Amino acid sequence: MIEEDDPAFSASEREVFDAAALLRCYANGVFPMGEARDDPRVFLVEPDQRGVIPLDAFHIPTRLKRTVRAEPFDIRVDTAFLHVVDACAAPAKGREDTWINGPIRRLYSELHSLGYAHSLECWKGETLVGGLYGVSLGGAFFGESMFNRATDASKVALVHLVARLKRAGFVLLDAQFQTEHLSQFGTEETPQANYLRRLKPALSVRPDWEVFKTPLSGTQAVDYALQPTTHAS
Repeated sequence: MIEEDDPAFSASEREVFDAAALLRCYANGVFPMGEARDDPRVFLVEPDQRGVIPLDAFHIPTRLKRTVRAEPFDIRVDTAFLHVVDACAAPAKGREDTWINGPIRRLYSELHSLGYAHSLECWKGETLVGGLYGVSLGGAFFGESMFNRATDASKVALVHLVARLKRAGFVLLDAQFQTEHLSQFGTEETPQANYLRRLKPALSVRPDWEVFKTPLSGTQAVDYALQPTTHAS
């Protein structure tokens, strides 16, 4: 466990856990979490079972397909990264506390400035109503958190994320843990050892970020997300 404010750590030791160190963690199959919003400690997690959203077998519930095609939101990429992080950290029904603390926010802000952390956002006019953020490394995308302030906004964001990942040539979408919410999309649970075997070749893939950022209609997002194999545009 790493605690930035722990007096037992010297300044130089605290500075070691920076964006570069965090990327090495992801490359080795571990990721950071905080205990609570007001707890300055950060610890590394390596679950025995890993949640993975299969890009080649992604499932969209029928009602959600209609919603995405109807285009209720303006979908944007990387226009409000820290706003998305803060919204994910805000208290919500059934989630009064959060693992996103100050050090976590700082680390992901640093990754974003370096081009490794990204947000996919749902807007109603100029109001941010939903979205998600995560980390990209090679052809792997590590989903971190999502939020919802309008019905289905986070789900719409996930469909658009999958569509863009497939078009751009990504091969792995890490969900960290299997949850009831993610199970509707076909999320699989796999032993960590199997996950690491899938992660290693994914890191050498070089996706096309210009393709990822290219706008998609709702119908295009559904079609690309459901294609059985990866397609570059």
